Amino acid sequence: MFIKNCWYVAAWDIEVPSEGMLARTLLNEPVLLYRDTQGRVVALEDRCCHRAAPLSLGKKEGDCIRCMYHGMKFDASGTCVEIPGQDTIPPKACVRAYPIVERDRLVWIWMGEPARANADDIADFFWHASPQWRMKPGYLHYQANYQLIVDNLLDFSHLAFVHPTTLGTQSAAELKPTIARDTKGNGMLTISRWYLNDDMPNLHKRVASFDGKVDRWQVYQWSPPALLRMDAGSAPTGTGAPEGTRVPEALQFRHTSIQTPETEATSHYWFCQARNFQLENAAMTEQIFADVVVAFEEDRRMIEGQQKVLTRLPGRTMIPIAADAGLNQARWLLDRMARAEAAADGASA
Repeated sequence: MFIKNCWYVAAWDIEVPSEGMLARTLLNEPVLLYRDTQGRVVALEDRCCHRAAPLSLGKKEGDCIRCMYHGMKFDASGTCVEIPGQDTIPPKACVRAYPIVERDRLVWIWMGEPARANADDIADFFWHASPQWRMKPGYLHYQANYQLIVDNLLDFSHLAFVHPTTLGTQSAAELKPTIARDTKGNGMLTISRWYLNDDMPNLHKRVASFDGKVDRWQVYQWSPPALLRMDAGSAPTGTGAPEGTRVPEALQFRHTSIQTPETEATSHYWFCQARNFQLENAAMTEQIFADVVVAFEEDRRMIEGQQKVLTRLPGRTMIPIAADAGLNQARWLLDRMARAEAAADGASA
């Protein structure tokens, strides 16, 4: 069962075309995304209320969608406004419309009770659209449950083993992170790691303007259900990075990793790696994007392998180790949200 009363990402802005439609399954529900004549994103249940034909097999007519099975037309609120050959439209002839907010180049969707949707609760990803940062948006599809991806993102010890030539250094397996948990609202974890006088990861070496040892950092802010924001970078050792000084040659990145469940065993994954240096270097933007994809494919191979084993052997116990501290706290926050939603649903039944 999925948590529904929270904001999920449904797409990057560029994935929803000005013409045409995007069909996507979110939390086991078929959803149709399109833009109205004002360019605003609309999200409707991708299922005609008549004979369950996918509306994504229909066509846009102005702000409306016409089902191309029997011709029923639905407006952006999901209300049926026309039935060919029939003057009276039944009151229940409608499809579900989902609250949508387009912000920071992301299309956010609310899959729960519409009255509880509050756009102020959407997390800030300012670097997606800021002129001081440059990035290329990315998307991956995983054959794995989204929580396995969350586990991976909050487990730094795997970097040395899964990513030996991309993200990892040997110190990644040995350094324990500092974890702070905020339980206000849905909660948030802040996970910090500092590597002082350390080797630079290969992905940083490829774009750095300096050589030698570095003081580097990874500061994660993770919010349930699956929103990760990271401040990361490398600076020449001894130039004051741990105290907050960022010398001009320091590499500074902002990373985004967001997952939305598709089904119990498949997931959507949106990501980007933004930087605040050499903003006009388009080749560097493409290089950083390609390097991140290589690293993420290393993760995907391992995580999808996990899912296959868990599907075959669902009852086997997984033994925790010290490196699981971050992911265990994330699971606790997710469980807390699920319990609170179930209690609210029970009280209103």
